[in-house]
Amino acid sequence: MRLALYQPDIAGNVGTILRLAACFDVAVDLIEPMGFAFSDRALARAGMDYAAQAQVTRHADWAAFERQVAGRMVLLTTRGGTRLDAVPFAADDVLLLGSESAGVPDEVHDRADLAVRIPLASGFRSLNVAVAAGIALTEGLRQTEGFPT
Repeated sequence: MRLALYQPDIAGNVGTILRLAACFDVAVDLIEPMGFAFSDRALARAGMDYAAQAQVTRHADWAAFERQVAGRMVLLTTRGGTRLDAVPFAADDVLLLGSESAGVPDEVHDRADLAVRIPLASGFRSLNVAVAAGIALTEGLRQTEGFPT
């Protein structure tokens, strides 16, 4: 299982996701352009020393990422037609999250094999991207028995 971030624009969220990925031994794909320099201080602060241990692949753009993606692309989106708790995950799924400010464009949404939403209480629209990544990744790893031993 992998996490992929489409054009993220908040360094602190990426740092948090890199820390999450390092702790669960999950690779991360960063799809550029990003809204900050990869060396940003907020990235380092949120990721702490864990981020340096994350398996990170940076892709110049969507096309470069799409050429190398293996496994099913599972997009986490507020427009998702499938609830997270109804998804049967596979060990080689790529969990794709959009940018904090814009999500993903329609062509990326259309390319996803599955569009998934995390069910929220009435009146709430979305979660922080790092929180959503943690929730979805944990469910995927639980189902596939992919937690580190």
